[in-house]
Amino acid sequence: MTDSYPAELVALGDELTRLQQRRATVHPGARLENSAWRILRLLDDGEPRTLRVLATELELEQSTVNRQVNAAISAGMLERFEVAGRRSLLIRPTTRGREAFDHDARIRAEPIQAAIDALGPEATAVLVEGLQALNDAWDRAISERSERG
Repeated sequence: MTDSYPAELVALGDELTRLQQRRATVHPGARLENSAWRILRLLDDGEPRTLRVLATELELEQSTVNRQVNAAISAGMLERFEVAGRRSLLIRPTTRGREAFDHDARIRAEPIQAAIDALGPEATAVLVEGLQALNDAWDRAISERSERG
């Protein structure tokens, strides 16, 4: 089937798949399961979220995110809380969750830093610029396709 696509599209797809597979990497010494990591990474901006918003941002079913959030709450990494005037509970990291996230962020950054050190500053800058351009173009293509119906 890939014979019907341009070689550069297939090659890009292969490399994006390799990147995607890294999300499931188990990092020695990490304190968080990958699902808790992904949730805490979103919440690292300081903005609590509802379960529905987390599900949307994680591109997962709400029931899946609910199970993941409940597991992280049981592990002491997240908490739900009420806000006056809101029907939905919000979710935020606990102190323990923030500490575990910071710890794991350092562990996860090490191989990435080693890789960009190996690439060098110029190649890294080109890579970042290229990924930004790809993401921007991809967003535009999705938006244009949505507008066409």
